[in-house]
Amino acid sequence: MVDARYFAYGSAALALVGALGSFISTNGVFGIIAGLLCLVGAIGSIVFYKFGYVAVPLITTRSNIVVLTDSGYEIPPGQDVILKHVSGIYYASVFLGVKMYESASDKTPEENIVYSEYFERAISSVKYVTKFAMLLYVKDLQGYRTSIETKHAEAQLRLARERDKPDPDVLKLDRYEREVAMWEAHINRLTQGIKPMGLISYVMTTATGVSKEAATAAAKSQGNELRATLANALNVEIVPLKADEMLRCFEWEHMIPPTPQDVEASVV
Repeated sequence: MVDARYFAYGSAALALVGALGSFISTNGVFGIIAGLLCLVGAIGSIVFYKFGYVAVPLITTRSNIVVLTDSGYEIPPGQDVILKHVSGIYYASVFLGVKMYESASDKTPEENIVYSEYFERAISSVKYVTKFAMLLYVKDLQGYRTSIETKHAEAQLRLARERDKPDPDVLKLDRYEREVAMWEAHINRLTQGIKPMGLISYVMTTATGVSKEAATAAAKSQGNELRATLANALNVEIVPLKADEMLRCFEWEHMIPPTPQDVEASVV
């Protein structure tokens, strides 16, 4: 798998070389070139570190890079599906991230019963095997409150900006309002002395086909159906996972991070 971190490290190294070159250069042209290298490297390291899940698939797609693993799995250039060829049949798996903005502890018993009924109805409408995975852990309190307050302020800012638009998006307003409410609930629980729980949730589905293209198309179709079904029934945000985010979930099928710190570090 092409890890975005390698691109980030390479860009940072390029920025360092450019910075050193600009400092030691006595030639004006060489100094300008070194400065440009430093600028490009600095921008590249930030882009790959923060948005590697978008940037890396663009690079691999344009370069037509296919990744083969030791265990026989194949990751095509788009890095949005994992393939395996078994006995003349291609298997394709896609992963979807689930972003929940409400906790069961924030709901009344009646609301939780209704929510469970919606979940059962959503599952019963799915005609193929689907895997729901959740990683649960107790968060480290050190620096957590500051992080939550920062995210709360950012969510409030996004909500305010959307509300100020002449024609605000109703769906975005609803999502931002739920996000603000979620962070407020976290802050309230911390104030009450309740230990914060972390949750990472994703969905996996697999399809088959006689060719890579057929299997990929079927898996993505199933993913899109799941995305619509679960988002509407559970009032959650579902996002397709790509690149290192997808690979991380694939690796978690075999082994999960042993400590809360490892979990936090893997999803930064």
